[in-house]
Amino acid sequence: MLTNAPRGTKDILPEQAGSWLWLENKIRELCKLYGYEEIRTPTFEHTELFQRGIGEGTDVVDKEMYTFTDRGDRSITLRPENTASVVRAYLQNKLYAKGLVKLFYIGSMFRYDRPQAGRLREFHQFGVEALGEKNPAVDAEIILLAWEFLKSLGLDDLTLKINTVGCPACRPIYRRKLKEYFTEEIDELCDDCKRRLDKNPMRILDCKIDGLKDFMDDAPKIETCLCDDCREHFNRVKEFLTAAGVEFVIDNRLVRGLDYYTKTAFEIQYTPLGAQSAVAGGGRYDGLIKEIGGDDTPAVGFAAGLERILLALELQNRLPASNKKIAAFVVSSGMAAEVYAFKLLTDLRRENISAAMDFGKKSLKAQMKAAAKSGAKFALIVGEDEVASSTVTVKNLETSAQEKVPVDEVSNILSQKNS
Repeated sequence: MLTNAPRGTKDILPEQAGSWLWLENKIRELCKLYGYEEIRTPTFEHTELFQRGIGEGTDVVDKEMYTFTDRGDRSITLRPENTASVVRAYLQNKLYAKGLVKLFYIGSMFRYDRPQAGRLREFHQFGVEALGEKNPAVDAEIILLAWEFLKSLGLDDLTLKINTVGCPACRPIYRRKLKEYFTEEIDELCDDCKRRLDKNPMRILDCKIDGLKDFMDDAPKIETCLCDDCREHFNRVKEFLTAAGVEFVIDNRLVRGLDYYTKTAFEIQYTPLGAQSAVAGGGRYDGLIKEIGGDDTPAVGFAAGLERILLALELQNRLPASNKKIAAFVVSSGMAAEVYAFKLLTDLRRENISAAMDFGKKSLKAQMKAAAKSGAKFALIVGEDEVASSTVTVKNLETSAQEKVPVDEVSNILSQKNS
């Protein structure tokens, strides 16, 4: 039906927009504190960017992308995530000339998935990316930023899980061990994991179906395959987090869902959300920039789903109270008074005082009801007498006290009474 939004999308109505704006302002304040600058990338990119960046064999590329052919016969994809787009912008605009580049974004992403609470087909992410530095202290800073952001919102019951997924030097050894192990359990694997066995056996570790089966507990651990560099890197990340006073849990089965991760991987979970408990996650992706066409450049980042965060805040009654109140409601009686009232309304707004009036030409009594319903503290009443004397009757809707004042003093009086 034309009157229904497409499945997996949702309107953000005026009464909800305030919470989104509050959340986005929190993001911008924190990113400024950490020295991250905002970047805005296109909503769609060439499909190959995501195929090369995210990786063939991942659920995102194989099953979830919104891909179409444009009129120029080019394959275009609505962005399923934004890291690949940020890296493309980093290369195209030669941002690497600045050394360490610290960026953040807020925007819509698109994945064809089964809609559920906090997980839509068009969803919104906040993410940060630090490009051009291999020091594990940057990993810790990224994790700390995600943690402090969620804690600053007042969320409790948060758990930080970290792991290392190795690098191109040691991960092939681990993948081989996983493939050998899971081949023996192939009859027990779900259909998705049977397909993953050859392409990406690490993804079997975080399967929601097979992850609950007994044989998963005995699967090989990556720590037995790590090279010295990956082991040292992970140890330093843990040291930095401990120094910052952040508690964490090491989860050997945390691999994240995208191919580009190397070394550090992490996830922050909000337990009351149940199966979809992850509210933020990310890690290091040192090979992505070279894969997309740049030089071998280290990078690390994370993304957080805003719908899930708002759902978590709602569960804890942490959403800010809606503030729809205005300072004044202008009420008029008569044609001449209506023009006078409209000028008053305009002057108040130009003085940065929120004001409204009823344009329906209702009776004075009906307008006063509308004023009371609006949540305004004051009604500004204009009739023939007020027009003739260049005054306004100011009525306090909370106490019913009223006074007639010169029209050119109304803004000052309202500013004083609302301060």
